[in-house]
Amino acid sequence: MSAPPTAVSTVAPPASDAAAGVVPHRRHGLALVAIAAAQLMVMLDLTIVNIALPSMQHELHFSSTNLTWVIDAYVLVFGGLLLLGGRAGDLFGRRRAFLFGIALFAGASLLGGLATTQAWLIAARAIQGIGAAVASPTALSLIATTFDEGPERNRAMAVYAGMSGAGAALGLLLGGALVDVSSWRWVLFVNVPIGVAVLAIAPFVLPRTPGHGGRLDVPGAVTVSAGMASLVYGLVRAPDAGWLAGSTLAAFAVAVVLLAAFVVIEAKSAQPVLPLRFLADRNRAGGYGVMLLLGASMLSLIFFLTQFLQEVLHYSPVVAGVAYLPIPVMVGGTGLVVSRLVKRFGTRPFVVVGPAVVAVGLAWVSFVTASSGYGSVFGPLVLVGLGMGLSFVPLTLNAVSSVARHESGLASALLNTSQQVGGSLGLAALVTVAATATRDALRHASAAGHGAAALHAAATTASVHGYQVAFRTGAAAAALAFVIAVVAVRARGGLPEDGSGLAPAAGVG
Repeated sequence: MSAPPTAVSTVAPPASDAAAGVVPHRRHGLALVAIAAAQLMVMLDLTIVNIALPSMQHELHFSSTNLTWVIDAYVLVFGGLLLLGGRAGDLFGRRRAFLFGIALFAGASLLGGLATTQAWLIAARAIQGIGAAVASPTALSLIATTFDEGPERNRAMAVYAGMSGAGAALGLLLGGALVDVSSWRWVLFVNVPIGVAVLAIAPFVLPRTPGHGGRLDVPGAVTVSAGMASLVYGLVRAPDAGWLAGSTLAAFAVAVVLLAAFVVIEAKSAQPVLPLRFLADRNRAGGYGVMLLLGASMLSLIFFLTQFLQEVLHYSPVVAGVAYLPIPVMVGGTGLVVSRLVKRFGTRPFVVVGPAVVAVGLAWVSFVTASSGYGSVFGPLVLVGLGMGLSFVPLTLNAVSSVARHESGLASALLNTSQQVGGSLGLAALVTVAATATRDALRHASAAGHGAAALHAAATTASVHGYQVAFRTGAAAAALAFVIAVVAVRARGGLPEDGSGLAPAAGVG
């Protein structure tokens, strides 16, 4: 990866430049630092909290099902509002929207770190998701308005993409270290100094871009986000309340009504947050389906494996974070190779093979037992990382290769949205599956009438059984992604020689 520009200056830009929204080239180094730091912070929170989940659960007394809301509140809002956030930058000015998103994200991180109740923490995570949904797409847009087209912009885009992957990987390592040294609260507090630093330098190094007019599709964004949240709520509540309980059925009914309303709103809106015509293309729709299922598989793997490493293998948080290293190493290394090979072979072979490899890795890890060691986990992590590395860049290219240049941002944003929404829904579904399997196993153990020590061992075995079922279900989701890729994704050309239209691939997590 080429190094970002390093020539920076503290001299104020000329008044004419500032008025025109132009940033002198000598400021481009600091501009890239601000954009990269913001993206690092946003992507960090997709994984850093996972390592702290057991500590959060013990201190705030989360149930195993309610614990998913610590992740889902962020991912669901982030994914649900991502397109609206990008549109807000177009309407109100990208720098203004970027600063608003960063300020909201940092403030919510501080609020979450101070949480003393479950509802407080979950609400703070949801507000973080709103900030991330505004900051992340506007950061990408600012690259286009700050850096000249050609090698300079390509270098900036490479750094941005690197932060997307590095943030997710660093989150697992940094999260473990922070929980070990201090407490789970610091996985949220760590965002505050980063956010303050970005807010301090961004107004002086990023161009002031005027809004382009138009309106936000707030009804569309609200209905789809609320519909998804209601669906997740029903899935999470079902194990405790029962599938036929009034509250469960009501949540599913509300989800169906809201999602149906969303389709109607989008079909009639002049400026929809999700143009339905984008889903009419077989390749793009298939690619979005593949990414949705891979997002479900990936986030669920990290959620359950974190608990296995800390609760069953008794790893400290920092050791658990290090245990995940095979995934980012394989994703990064494989992605670099694939970005070159796709020029020759096109995207379809990788989009097909990637999910299949992920499915094999998840099926393999489902054989872990209460007496397994890290050796039983290492191989599956390598395979999952390999499969994700094979998939990310080709899926991004598949999404943007048949759209007009001015729509490439929307196409890639929809891919990112698919990953976030898939992760949220998949996690809710798999937690429900795992909780049901664990409860059934515990019921059988209690009926056998063992002593206290034996029942404690049985509880651990039952929890691992729940993880096994969740991993197998995740493998089935990845296998379905493979089938969709085979059936729906046709041959695509390779990467354009100038790299145009290539948005950063999704990060780990």
